[in-house]
Parts: sequence; C-alpha cells; structure tokens
Amino acid sequence: MHGVFARVLLQQLLDEAGGDRALAARRVGVGRTTMYRWIKAGLLDQPAEEIRARYQARPPVARKLEPFKAIIEERLREYPRLSGTRLFAECRSAGYTGGVTQLRDFVHTLRPAPAEPVVRYETEPGVQAQVDFAHCRMPWGVRYALVVVLGHSRLLWVRFYPRQDLKVLLYGLEACFTDWGGVPKELLFDQMRSVVTRDERLTGGALLHNLELSRFARHYGFRVRVCKPYRAKTKGKVERPIRYLRDSFLYGRTFLSDADLNAQVIHWLATVANPREHATTKWAPTARFAEVEQQVLQPLPARPYRSLVLPAISSEHKATSSITSPIPIPHVAVERRGLAEYAAISAGGGEL
Repeated sequence: MHGVFARVLLQQLLDEAGGDRALAARRVGVGRTTMYRWIKAGLLDQPAEEIRARYQARPPVARKLEPFKAIIEERLREYPRLSGTRLFAECRSAGYTGGVTQLRDFVHTLRPAPAEPVVRYETEPGVQAQVDFAHCRMPWGVRYALVVVLGHSRLLWVRFYPRQDLKVLLYGLEACFTDWGGVPKELLFDQMRSVVTRDERLTGGALLHNLELSRFARHYGFRVRVCKPYRAKTKGKVERPIRYLRDSFLYGRTFLSDADLNAQVIHWLATVANPREHATTKWAPTARFAEVEQQVLQPLPARPYRSLVLPAISSEHKATSSITSPIPIPHVAVERRGLAEYAAISAGGGEL
C-alpha cells in the first residue's frame, strides 16, 4: 500500500519531468494503473494533511476479553501450564461471553505453544486399552492415579488409590470394565512390578507375567501385553492423558480428601475430559465410544473374579474409589491346636 509520501513525491516528479508520467511512476515505484487512478480521482492535488486525516487508523474497539485479561495473566503467573480450554471455562464462570478463539490468541501471546511432531499408531475398535499409574503428591500423602485409555475412542477412566500394587490394579480394572460394560481384547502395560515378574526380551529371553494377573486376564478374556524396556512411546495413548490429567485436572485445584479427589475426577471425566473433541480423532471420546467401540467390546463374565491369593480389599481402598464392590475371596476356616498336640503327633508319626 502506498502512503501520503508516495503521492506527494509523484506529484513533484510529474511537475519536474514535464509530464512524463511513465518515468515519474517508475522512480516512485508506483504502477501506471495506480498512477492514472490517482490522477483521475484528483488525489494528487489534495493536501497531505487531508490525505492523512482520511487514512487515520480507526479508534480501538473494546473487546469482550479486555476485563478478563488481568484474571488470565494472574492465573498464568500462578499456574503457567493452565490450558486455554481451562482458562476459557474459568472466565465463562466469571461472566465472560466472548469466544474461545480470542482467548487462545491472547494466551499464545503470553505463552507461545511449541509444535510437537508425533507419529501415532491407531488401533481398531475394541482391540486395545492402555494402562498406567501416575504418581501424585497430595497434601495428605502420595496417591496413585490408575489411568486406563481405550485406544480407538480415547475414552479415559481414572481413579486414585493409596498404593499401586497388584491388588489395586485388579480392583481398579474390574471397576473400569464394569463402568465400560465390556472388556477390550488386550491391555498394554508398562514395566510394572505387579505385571512383570521377569523380562529378558532385550537379551533374547522370555517375558514372565505375574501368575495372578494371568488368571485375572483369562477370567475376563483379555491378552496381557507389556512394553519393552525403555520404549515408553509404545503406549503414548496413556502417557499423554497422564500429562493432560496433571495439567487440566490436578494443576490449580484444591482437594479436601480422598473421597473429594475421586468425586472431582469423576465429574471432570464426565464434563470435561471425555465430552471434549479429541485433537487426533476429531471425535468426543464419549460419542465415539457409544457409536463405534462399546458394542464391539467383549462381554463381562457371568461372575466376578475370585482371587485365591490376594487378601480382601481394605476399607482404605474402598474410601478412595467410587466403586464399592471388592474382589471377593473364599472364606477358609483354620483349625487351631496347641503346640503340645503338634509335638505329640510328630513324635508318634501320626497325621495332623
């Protein structure tokens, strides 16, 4: 776009060149069509002050986001990793009526987002779910989030427990399958001690699973798969949701107890995490699960799993989960005898 200076200079050169318009236009860098349009409209004869007044910048218009910029800046100073979606929800609750695009543009000026190239491996509906624990530090102690993600729909399931042992894993998976109303064909785990007894695949050996987990898998009809050591990207569908859980749910929130922690995460899953449009699939996980994946999951077994090895779920575990049905175990009565009776039977060669 040519400014006031170009018009004034063109008028002077036309006067000096004796009417050689082509030469004057070349020296100014203006096309002949533009020059003839200016001459025809009489723009070259107007004073520079009048031209400047006509092309002054418009006065700035107050945007709907203006009253909330201070709130956004304060929140980002306190919690720099808050997402634009989270800030949009907080501003809407404070009375913001504008759109999310101008809010995200403003957030990007405060915190530019780096691009992360990712290569993804997609699975068919009902084939795979990925499982992992996330270490979370709470004011009253460490809690472990059991995170399960269906590979096709990206439906997310999360509960918090005080430990990450095999008992919690089986209890949580049983609750997850119950909530989903079915079981995927395989579950992909990390190198958990509750899953892997020994892994010698890097040296040409075999992978040994925990026998109790193998029995649990046979009961529910899924195959146990384990990532190779130092290959965490193999289960990226659950690694990214763990970061999403930390940034969108845990970061910047206050929790009063284990019960409040799980109550809030259930509400967050139902209202934020699963109804949102997933960046990769362009579907809401709840919608894709209901329309595509739920009907191809394997049916639940007719009876719950009964462990002959693990003790019953304690009240501490029940308090940290919304599911109240523990993994049942059979009751075994043990006869008590005195030490003298055992010594007499042993000396006489008898049987107990």
